[in-house]
Amino acid sequence: MDQTGFVFKVLLLSTVISVLIKYGGSYLPLSPTSTPALIVVLLPSIVMAIALFQRFQQQSSDS
Repeated sequence: MDQTGFVFKVLLLSTVISVLIKYGGSYLPLSPTSTPALIVVLLPSIVMAIALFQRFQQQSSDS
């Protein structure tokens, strides 16, 4: 039951983000260059790497 709830939350959040991108994306003043594209593509990976590194640091200091 717990995993089902988690999957449902992820699916719901993904749907909300998708709708926001589809209908609200045209209102963002982004220039069609490679710099914003690189930022959008690389930012999630960088944020996840930072979060995992901080968690690793926290776990290694607890041990």
